[in-house]
Amino acid sequence: MGLIKKKKRRIIPYVVVAMIILAGVGSILFYLFMLKDDSRQVREAAYHFISILENKDYEKLGDVLAKQSYSSLDYTLEEVINKYERIYNGIGIHDIRASNIRIEKISNKEQELSYQLSFTTPLGKLEHLDYRTQIIKEDGLYMVKWDPSLIFPGMEGKDKVEFHYWKAERGEIKDHRGNGLAVNEDFKEAGIVPKDLSQGNEKEERIQNISQQLNIPVEEIEQKLNQGWVKDDLFVPIKIIESDKAEVIPGISYRTIKQRYYPLKEAAAHLIGYVGKVTKEDLDKNHDLTEDDIIGKAGLERAFDKELRGKDGGEIIIVGENGERKQEIQKQEKADGETIQLTIDRYIQLEAFRHLKGKPGATIVMNPKDGGLYAVVSSPSYDPNKMVQGISLEEYDAYAGDENKPFISRFAIGYAPGSTFKTITSSIGLDAQVTYPDKLREINGLSWQKDKSWGGYSITRVSDVQNVDMRKALIYSDNIYFAQEALEMGEEVFRDGLNKFIFGEEFDLPIAMKPAKISNQPEFKSEILLADTAYGQGELLISPIQQAAMYSVFQNEGTIVYPRLLVNDKLKVKSAITASTANEMKKWLEEVVKDPNGTAHLLYNPKFQLAAKTGTAELKMQQGEQGDENSFLLAFDTEQASFLLLSLVEHYTAGSSATQLNKSFIEDLYQYLDE
Repeated sequence: MGLIKKKKRRIIPYVVVAMIILAGVGSILFYLFMLKDDSRQVREAAYHFISILENKDYEKLGDVLAKQSYSSLDYTLEEVINKYERIYNGIGIHDIRASNIRIEKISNKEQELSYQLSFTTPLGKLEHLDYRTQIIKEDGLYMVKWDPSLIFPGMEGKDKVEFHYWKAERGEIKDHRGNGLAVNEDFKEAGIVPKDLSQGNEKEERIQNISQQLNIPVEEIEQKLNQGWVKDDLFVPIKIIESDKAEVIPGISYRTIKQRYYPLKEAAAHLIGYVGKVTKEDLDKNHDLTEDDIIGKAGLERAFDKELRGKDGGEIIIVGENGERKQEIQKQEKADGETIQLTIDRYIQLEAFRHLKGKPGATIVMNPKDGGLYAVVSSPSYDPNKMVQGISLEEYDAYAGDENKPFISRFAIGYAPGSTFKTITSSIGLDAQVTYPDKLREINGLSWQKDKSWGGYSITRVSDVQNVDMRKALIYSDNIYFAQEALEMGEEVFRDGLNKFIFGEEFDLPIAMKPAKISNQPEFKSEILLADTAYGQGELLISPIQQAAMYSVFQNEGTIVYPRLLVNDKLKVKSAITASTANEMKKWLEEVVKDPNGTAHLLYNPKFQLAAKTGTAELKMQQGEQGDENSFLLAFDTEQASFLLLSLVEHYTAGSSATQLNKSFIEDLYQYLDE
């Protein structure tokens, strides 16, 4: 028994020691567990706070901010939330991203959180702003210690953030003489301050009167007055009008605004285009745009939008509670848009449009020596000022429903060029030594086909002239003569000649335009198609601008001068035919005007040295049917080479051919360019 007791006494100390050790290990494990749990809570608090900032979920700040931290600075939670929303959302800050997030232990109850924020403001990107705060234990939870420097580094107390925005002025578009084609002018914005409408019957009468005076439906006025933001003392914009048309109307107030204006109105709408407010689609495509931006929507306004729009500027600054400037956060100097100067001549553009008299068509006037485009006109047209000032649904529907399609830029559309193209066929034939001035072709009757393999197809002409040489063929515009010349040349020679011109080429112009096309396939594989192409039909598609470029060879000894639209664009040329052929053709085209039988004799004036070629392209589905015709006129000065004109009239009727419409215009051109 004694031995057993002794053994028990020896065992007890070991048990006690073991228990002490186990208790210590347990305490350590518990401490480590608690430490790990604290670390997890700290990280959760930190990343929850960062997530709130990145996602702008400011209403959740109460979940992570230590109340004592902001209340000690005399802020309520609601004031903290409102401060974030006013600054970040008010300025328009977005794409907030955090990086370099670090958590360092200071004590058992306090750890330091540091991170960097990068984001985008209306002035551009701000990157890697340094932030630093503490995560402290409050009521058993780890929370972020807040002060104003967590909005912007450097803020303190009741500091505020101010955003000053400096809007860049849109650059203007001018003609080569400096006349405005797209300008910025002061306009009057008519609006209603609801309290000025009075009440009851008087209010209804005033709205009716405003509707009549400003030509705005009552429903549209009421819709604007019922917008969610409208208050009795706020100005509600109704319509933009020209300053000299602002009349006194009961219930209407005016304020002056800067607005885009197009002095040439319909005469240059397709070329210059117009501006408008950005859409959601615009914003999705270009993240540099803001919701209030005005951008080019059509024409050159769109093509040169980046250059014209310039770059807005501004500054974001921290100011003290009393408004004193304390710190600059971001600054961007504004850069007004560039002035775009065109080769266009305001007077020529206006007159070219006026002489088309609203007929569907286009006119190009070019300086054949340097390629400068004096006029690029499409008719009928629309008033771009209505697009800027606010076009009514009724006005837009009138444009959209017009069978003559006033929104189409006809100067950039491909057409079969008709008989004006015979000048190109003649030139290729002369250079190939197949065609020559004294060569006679015996042609009988008004129709012809090569042989019976053509089936029921035949080529027709207007005048029954026998013994036709090149001079007569051009004067009488003989389709059969040119078809026979092309068949004698053969497809290979004829195509080689055509390929020296501008077919298949993209022009360096800020105008959307498909390349000129000879045929749908690389080869004609048809004698009929070869013959039809020779007199400007077949599958040829050439825009009026491209035609003008092709025909410039006759004033430049066989060299094509490519069209230019900007005064600073470099001259571009290309050799197409020999100088002797170009000069020969110029001589015979003068005869088309001088000879009483010439198709362009209507243009004859002994004061001028004018060469010309008229043309029609018949639009029909099959041989023998009577189709509509497009009328073309090529006319150019041969003495000073001061201009080249190419005009088209679609579906022309008696008395409205391109030649008839442009007769007085050509006389005006001579007088104007000689001044």
